[in-house]
Amino acid sequence: MSKQNNLTLLTDLYQLTMAQSYFAEKRLAEATFSVFVRSYPPNRAYFVCAGLDDVLSYLENFAFDASAIEYLAAQKLFSEEFLRYLSELRFTGEVWAIPEGRIIFREEPLLELSAPIIQAQIVETLIINQLHVQTMIATKAARCLRASGGRPLVDFALRRTHGTDAGMKVARASYLAGFAGTSNVMAGKVYGIPIVGTMAHSFVSSFEHEIDAFRAYVRSFPHNAILLIDTYDTLQGARNAVQVAKEMAQRGESLIGVRLDSGDLVELARQVQKIFDDANLPGVKIFGSGGLDEYDLAELAAADAPFDSYGVGTRMGTSADAPWMDMAYKLIEYDHAPVLKLSTGKGSSPGRKQVFRRRDESGNFVQDTIGLRDEQIAGETLLRQAMHNGRRTAWTRSLSESRNRFAADFAALPESFKLLRNPSHYPVETSQNLADLRERTISKYAVH
Repeated sequence: MSKQNNLTLLTDLYQLTMAQSYFAEKRLAEATFSVFVRSYPPNRAYFVCAGLDDVLSYLENFAFDASAIEYLAAQKLFSEEFLRYLSELRFTGEVWAIPEGRIIFREEPLLELSAPIIQAQIVETLIINQLHVQTMIATKAARCLRASGGRPLVDFALRRTHGTDAGMKVARASYLAGFAGTSNVMAGKVYGIPIVGTMAHSFVSSFEHEIDAFRAYVRSFPHNAILLIDTYDTLQGARNAVQVAKEMAQRGESLIGVRLDSGDLVELARQVQKIFDDANLPGVKIFGSGGLDEYDLAELAAADAPFDSYGVGTRMGTSADAPWMDMAYKLIEYDHAPVLKLSTGKGSSPGRKQVFRRRDESGNFVQDTIGLRDEQIAGETLLRQAMHNGRRTAWTRSLSESRNRFAADFAALPESFKLLRNPSHYPVETSQNLADLRERTISKYAVH
């Protein structure tokens, strides 16, 4: 792994200081940690799993290179023996996880990791970092898609995401959740996502006349041009687009569409549609954008605004109304003994777990049960082994498969849990065996 891609130091300092203390005390037994979201952000009642692929790639390539060891030595915090240990450390554990694209609910484990405790401790920070941002964005994107009234959506978020890595992960997570494409060219190359683009106002205003800008653009893109028509007067922009479309038709070309990015989108879209209909150009598509989120999209759909598709950017790419989730990574077993946390409002349940999902005769979700990993409970088991002896299993690699998983799960989720405001909360129960284990473990700690 190159220095540029080595993420091993992308961890919190206390992970390393705890690791040295484990090392000094010879506490090297296997530990199991569980990742889950404690509660729903506002107006959420489900989550879309995303980020697992990046977690597994990180674990497969986990290694402190020479520059990392040199940097840690310079901090004068760590012993030479511990640094030698780190220089040879690799991830050798196993991971059970819910596949990307599956829909899950609060308190359900997205991922459980078992490894010698130093390995399992150091990797916590990056695991939460990747699962958190991608699950958050995939959930936001799913809400946008549900609100759009069946119109395709494209990720326009790159310029406003919180850094380059976030921009890449937003493109990936939104595509996983059903978006049709992205404006992010690098994400298109890396993830195989269709890339989509139009033009900016700067292109139009660089010409003396708007129609000259349109003519120049379609000369370069005679078969896939979308013209931005609201730089000056939107309706005049539409009339200029009609003129250009007719000129193109005479050359055997066709204008794909126009984009509206400002103003009263409902009324403007209707007026623009009439201009194109009156010009006998009904095939020109109308593309909407301009700070849209799921609430805007729902209003546009309710008004039956004549948009064919939308570009969704800032508010999706930052999950603006709910930019964080209470995601936790908690120790649930050490040296084959169950452990838990009892802190008020931040408790956890012991033991390696499985999620069992029941469906009705039509295949719709009915109820989930969180139980122990080896329990036999009716329903589909959601957690699958994703990594064994530090190497990933074959099923984890395909983004297109994750996208299909999401589509299937979303179709099976009843509508009351998809509402944009005040959704119902899906029933999730705890098995009796898990509840009993928790009580026994609490009793064990009560004597300390």
